[in-house]
Amino acid sequence: MRHITISSIVAAALTAAAIVLLPSCHKLDDDRIPPVPVSIVFQTQGMWESYGVPGATDYREFIASKRIPAGFPYTAMTYTGFGGVLLVCDILGDPQAFDLSCPVEARQDTRIAIDRDENVARCAVCGSTYDVFGNYGTPLSGPAVDMHYALTRYHVNRGSGALEYIVVSR
Repeated sequence: MRHITISSIVAAALTAAAIVLLPSCHKLDDDRIPPVPVSIVFQTQGMWESYGVPGATDYREFIASKRIPAGFPYTAMTYTGFGGVLLVCDILGDPQAFDLSCPVEARQDTRIAIDRDENVARCAVCGSTYDVFGNYGTPLSGPAVDMHYALTRYHVNRGSGALEYIVVSR
């Protein structure tokens, strides 16, 4: 018959705690993309409905140098980050914003894109996927998981007007 001692119980508890806590020790790195100004202002409800993300899982890309989206009233004070801005409406209906550059590649011209079949953001170069609709740009698959690289997030604030949203830098 096997005897269970206090020390074996403590050792088992510590091992279990280490298994549970060890994965949480890995902080996600969302600072791989160089800090670049971001400022996108939606001044009216109509502008938000035309160019924003009014409903859950809606998304829109903003790349000032390519004038994407077409017709958006870009000004000298509009900045769209390092690789562009991915504006999404999460599953709770709240707007979220991320840099379009894949953090694994960390290049302005290597951008993530929404994969509508899986409702994730995917990098065509490295194959990493990210949860942008439910978990704030965390990596789901590919090299980004192993490297602990999350998408760079930007703040989305409601402006001073009742219908105004402003996307600003981190």
